[in-house]
Amino acid sequence: MKRCFLTCSERSSKKKGTKCFLQKTGKRVFIVMPKMDGFEVLAGLREDKELTKIPVIIISNSGQPVEIEKAVAMGVKDYLVKAEFDPQEVLDKISVQLKLLGKNVRPVSLKKDEISTNGKTIDPKAFRVLLVEDDSFLRDLISQKLMKEEFRVTQAFDGEDGLRKIFQEKPHIVLLDLILPGFDGFEVLQKIRSNEATKTTPIIILSNLGQKDDIEKGLRLGATDYLVKAHNTPGEIIDKVKAVLAKAY
Repeated sequence: MKRCFLTCSERSSKKKGTKCFLQKTGKRVFIVMPKMDGFEVLAGLREDKELTKIPVIIISNSGQPVEIEKAVAMGVKDYLVKAEFDPQEVLDKISVQLKLLGKNVRPVSLKKDEISTNGKTIDPKAFRVLLVEDDSFLRDLISQKLMKEEFRVTQAFDGEDGLRKIFQEKPHIVLLDLILPGFDGFEVLQKIRSNEATKTTPIIILSNLGQKDDIEKGLRLGATDYLVKAHNTPGEIIDKVKAVLAKAY
């Protein structure tokens, strides 16, 4: 059996999604794809005596228990929800499956203690991060990731609470959602930039709004960067925070 990795991305069509598994040894499947979803690809795999031996790890935005149970029943070896993992976790899970196949696997680590930008490094313990996010699950998830990196984290649940903590605590960087109760993220951003004490504070917009007009508006109002939640893992968000801080301080 060949040792190679195959990703069937959301751009895969029905024919391509099946054909790719017939041509190579795959490890990773997305559930939601146009024309043919990941469950259908799995069903096709299980109909082939050789392909059914291939370990499959699902990576999906869907974390519903019923879908996870369905995937496991179809022979999936592991399941990752996109919003809850980082690239290192993917490598670790792939290594586990290869070892179960009797393969000798050399450990691979993507973990970094420091992020360097233009020769500068940062010490996370020296920085205060304010996360303004009304979704408690996502707020806690990102906060935990930041604290694991040893950042000092403050949370705010709406625009008014966020503004109060920005002016009182003077964080080194702000992660700002746009859809918030009370003041929305755009209003919060305007107020931050109009205040002399906070006008240069780095602000990363972190939102589900990914339309070009929203991104352009956020950057025009003074956001340092703009991340679409669905396109970035928590690990990638942390890396962006480190990069922006290294550049700003």
